[in-house]
Amino acid sequence: MIRTRAKYHLGQVVRHKKHPFRGVIFDVDPEFANTEEWYESIPEESRPIKGQPFYHLLAENDQSYYVAYVSEQNLVADYSGEPVDHPDIPDLFGPFENGTYPLHFQLN
Repeated sequence: MIRTRAKYHLGQVVRHKKHPFRGVIFDVDPEFANTEEWYESIPEESRPIKGQPFYHLLAENDQSYYVAYVSEQNLVADYSGEPVDHPDIPDLFGPFENGTYPLHFQLN
């Protein structure tokens, strides 16, 4: 049985520790759940451990918007108070308030 506890929550704004992007968490995997091809594409010296939460982000940088898949060890909470401008945010979340985005739907 996997006993992992996610540090961050859905709707929270986070930043990548090493790369210049930030995003809103819209899903969490308790451990790595992407393809081996994706994992192997990361330079070996930068590969995160698989047995930790991985987060799906609606991400943005200075040039574009995209979906990112990031290990917990590579994220930090973003306390800037600035909203993320990803165009898909309104599909999943309500308006930005108190540094977070409320979900539009109930989870089971």
